[in-house]
Amino acid sequence: MSTTRPYPPGDCGPEPSGASGTSEGGAPAGGTSEGDAASSGRSVSSSSSNGPSNGPSNVPSNVPSGGRQSRRLDFDGASGVVPLARDFTRQALYAWGWLPAATADQRAAAEDVLLVVSELVTNACLHAEGPSELWITLDNKVIRLEVADRGTGQPAPRTPHRAGRPGGHGMFIVQRLCLDWGVVRTPGVAGKTVWAELGAPA
Repeated sequence: MSTTRPYPPGDCGPEPSGASGTSEGGAPAGGTSEGDAASSGRSVSSSSSNGPSNGPSNVPSNVPSGGRQSRRLDFDGASGVVPLARDFTRQALYAWGWLPAATADQRAAAEDVLLVVSELVTNACLHAEGPSELWITLDNKVIRLEVADRGTGQPAPRTPHRAGRPGGHGMFIVQRLCLDWGVVRTPGVAGKTVWAELGAPA
C-alpha cells in the first residue's frame, strides 16, 4: 500500500452504507438524490441526442428503442467508489432494460458492463488519485462508459499478459470484453477520460 494514498488500492475508501443498489425486495434502489450527494456522489440522469449534459435533468430514465440515454455520477467527496460505480451502473442497466436478463447471453452482457466499470474505476484509484466522474451512455445497442480522473498516465494492457501474475489484468480485461476503448485528453485541462464501449447481445 502506498504511503501517499489515503485508502487501500482499488478501494478509495470505505463502502458507503446502503451501497448494495437494491431495495428490500431485491429491486434496484432509486438514483442518488441531491441530499445524499455529500456522502455517496451525485448522479444525474438525462436523455440527449447531443451527448452528455452538464446539469441535472428531470427526464425519465426510460427511452424509446434507438434513443440516446446518459447518466452521470460525480465522485466528488465520495468514498467506496468502486461499489458505488457498480451500483450506479446496475441501476442504469435496470432502467434501460438490460436487467433483469431474460437469457444467459443478456446476463453475460450486463455482467461484462459491470466488470468493465469496476476495472476502469479501480485503475483510476490505483494510478490516478481516484476518479472524478463516471458517464454511462446508451445509444442503440451500445453502452459507452467514461471514467474521468486527474491522472497523467496512459493506461495500457500489460504485455506480455501473464494470467498467473497477481494484478495488472485490468486493461487486458477491458480490451478483451469491449468493442473498443481509448483515452481522451483535453488540451490545457489536467487529467483524462478513459472510455470503453460494449455491445448488447444479438
